Amino acid sequence: MSEVKISAETRSEFGKGAARRIRRDAKVPGVLYGHGSDPLHLTLPGHELLLALRTPNVLLSVDIDGKTNELAIPKSVQRDPIKGHLEHVDLLLVKRGEKVTVEIPVHTEGELAAGGNLLEHVLNALPVEAEATHIPESVTVSIEGLEAGASVLAKDIKLPNGTTLAVEEDAVVLQVLAAQAEETADEAEGDAAAEA
Repeated sequence: MSEVKISAETRSEFGKGAARRIRRDAKVPGVLYGHGSDPLHLTLPGHELLLALRTPNVLLSVDIDGKTNELAIPKSVQRDPIKGHLEHVDLLLVKRGEKVTVEIPVHTEGELAAGGNLLEHVLNALPVEAEATHIPESVTVSIEGLEAGASVLAKDIKLPNGTTLAVEEDAVVLQVLAAQAEETADEAEGDAAAEA
């Protein structure tokens, strides 16, 4: 995973009014914390941050006031529920070689067995532990030929080197459900007559 460089400025104004002024300037308020250090309140460039956050668990190289450079991963991102623009971001400080626990998206490939079966994603994202500078973007699971009743457990998913599960091995990630057949009108009448 490559690092995305972002320039940030420290901020000294807090509260709703200050946050609105920051957003009006196409920037995003944020907080950088971790490793026992005091939280650092930042102003980040909105468009650059939005592009960077398109990559899940992106590693950010944050240049603070042109003086210090810190590595961070997004911990919490708040978006406007209607317009979708960024409202606030929490960044977690990380160091090279440090292990972090993150959730990575689970993608599927292949086709289920014939018969109109349905695939249920029990976990849309898989909790894993990986080195901060080598977080996988996603994992891909083959569902080729799986029939109703089959399930894929966390331990069945092949993870990249250096990545370990941060969830129970027997946790169900995907399961195949049988399609529900609609009851015909004649069967419904027959069931009603049998009950009477």
